[in-house]
Amino acid sequence: MADGRLVFADRHDGGRRLARELLRRHWVSPLVLGLARGGVPVAAVVARRLGAELDVAVACKIGAPGRREFGVGAVTPDGPAIYDEAILRGLKLTAARLARAEHRERAEARRRLGRYRDGRPPADVEGRDVIVVDDGLATGVTATAALREVRAANPRTVVFAAPVGAPGAAAGLLREADAVVCVTEPPDFRAVGQWYADFHQTSDEDVLLHLGEHGD
Repeated sequence: MADGRLVFADRHDGGRRLARELLRRHWVSPLVLGLARGGVPVAAVVARRLGAELDVAVACKIGAPGRREFGVGAVTPDGPAIYDEAILRGLKLTAARLARAEHRERAEARRRLGRYRDGRPPADVEGRDVIVVDDGLATGVTATAALREVRAANPRTVVFAAPVGAPGAAAGLLREADAVVCVTEPPDFRAVGQWYADFHQTSDEDVLLHLGEHGD
C-alpha cells in the first residue's frame, strides 16, 4: 500500500501495464533490455507483449556508506562509474571515498553478466530502438549508467521505461534517453517498493528463468 493506494500487484502486473503504454508507440526492430535483477521480470512481460527480443543489462548501484540501498552512483561491468554529484555534495562524499564500494560493485556486475550470458553474445543494438526496463526509477543513477552504455553501441533510439518513477528523476533522465515512459510518477514517491504489493527480491535464478523462457 502507498497511502492507501495499491498500484501494482507485482512485477508481472507492472510489466503488463507498462507494455500497454509502450504499445502506443511505433518501434523499429525493438530490443528490450531488462535491468538486472528486478527489471528483468518486468522486461520479460514487455518484450512478450511487444513481440520484441529480450536481453539483459547490468548496472550495480553504489550505495552511500551505511545506507547501501541509497544509490549515489552506479557502475556497469566495463564502463566508467557514474555518480550523482548533487547527492555526493549533499552527503559530503567524494568518488575517491567510494572507490572500495565501486570496485566491489563492478566485480558484482561482471559476475552477474557472466552468469546471465554464459558465453552467449549480447544482442545487437546498432540501428534498433532499445527499451531499457527496470521495476522502478528512484534517483536515476543506475538507469543513467545503463543508458550510457547502450548509447555507446549506436542504437536508433534508447528509451527508459518503468512502471513507477520519481518525478524529478524521470525528468532528469531525459538528458540520457530519447524518452522516459512511466505508468505513474507519484508526487509522494519515496521508494520503488512502496508501489508494489509484492516486491520480493529477484534472484539470479529468476533472471535466468525469464531469459530462458523468452529464448524458447
